[in-house]
Amino acid sequence: MKHANVALFIPFNGCPHRCSFCDQRRITGRAHQPTPEDVENAVKTALTSLKENSYHSEIAFFGGSFTALDRGYLLSLLEATVPYIDRFKGIRVSTRPDCIDDEILALLRRYRVSAIELGAQSMSDTVLRVNDRGHTAADVRAAAQRIRTFGFELGLQMMTGLYGSSDASDLKTAQAFLSLHPDTVRIYPTIVMEGTRLGELYRAGTYRPQTLGEAVALCARLIPLFEAHGVRVIRVGLHDSESLRESRLAGPYHPAFRELCESRIMLETATALLRDKAPGAYTVRVSPQSRSKMTGHKKSNLIALRELGYDITIQEDDRLNKLDVIL
Repeated sequence: MKHANVALFIPFNGCPHRCSFCDQRRITGRAHQPTPEDVENAVKTALTSLKENSYHSEIAFFGGSFTALDRGYLLSLLEATVPYIDRFKGIRVSTRPDCIDDEILALLRRYRVSAIELGAQSMSDTVLRVNDRGHTAADVRAAAQRIRTFGFELGLQMMTGLYGSSDASDLKTAQAFLSLHPDTVRIYPTIVMEGTRLGELYRAGTYRPQTLGEAVALCARLIPLFEAHGVRVIRVGLHDSESLRESRLAGPYHPAFRELCESRIMLETATALLRDKAPGAYTVRVSPQSRSKMTGHKKSNLIALRELGYDITIQEDDRLNKLDVIL
C-alpha cells in the first residue's frame, strides 16, 4: 500500500534562526499559517479520499520547526488531530536539532506523534556556522539519540551544495547520518532564493551553487549509499511550486530531480556491467516501472552507452526491483 501524508505546512514559524538559504514561504508556496480548523478540514478530506488506506498514512506538519512553536499554538494543532488519530498510522513532524528535549518528546508521544524529522542539513560545524544554522553537529547527535530513546521513528534531512560545503563534506555528512541509524532521509540540493543571504552571496560572486549535473551526480552516489544500509530515502529535491520557480535565482532545481538521479544510477550500473564487454549490441533487463529511467531524459542514457560502443535494447522484467539492471 502506497504511503501518503496529510501534509500541513507551517512556513518559517518557530524557527529561532534565519538560515542563509531559507525562505520557507516561497519554497513551500505557502504563506498561510494553518489553524486548528485547517487541520481538521484537511484530515476530514483525507479520510474521505483515503478511506481504509488512511491507516497507512500520517498527518504531517512540515515547513517550520514544530517543537519550537508557541506552546499554545502547537497544542491547538495537535488537539485538532485527537478525534481522528485512531484512523491514521500517526503524526510526523519536522523540527530543528536544538529544539528537542525530554519534555517536548514526552508531550509529542502523548499525542501519538510517530516520526520526528530533524533538519540537520550538514554534519560539518563549519558549514553549519557559515550558513547561520545556530546549532552544531553535536546537537544533531544528541537530538537523534533522544528521539530514538523515546521510541520515535527518526528522520534526517540533509542539503547538498551548501555555502562552504563540497562533495567530500556532503559525503561525510551522509556517513555521519548512517552512524545515527535513521529510518528515513531526505536530500535537498541547495537552491538559491531571492531575499536570502545566500542570494546576496551568489550575486556578489562569493557562492557558486551546484550545477544540475553536479547535484545529480552527487545524489546518485548518496541514494544507493543510504539504501544499502536500509535507510529509506523518502525525498530527493524540493517539491515543485510556482513560487519556487519564480523566486529561484540559481541552483540545481528540476521538477523531476529524483528521476534524473535514478536514471544516472541506472546508467552507472549498466556502464559497470558492460565495462569488460566487447563493443556491440546487448540487451539489458529492467523493471517495467524503470524503462524510462534506463532510457534517460531524451534517450541520454542510450546515447551515452552508444558513445562507449554499446548498442542497448531494453527488456522489461517484472521480477526486478526498481533500479536493478541485469545483462
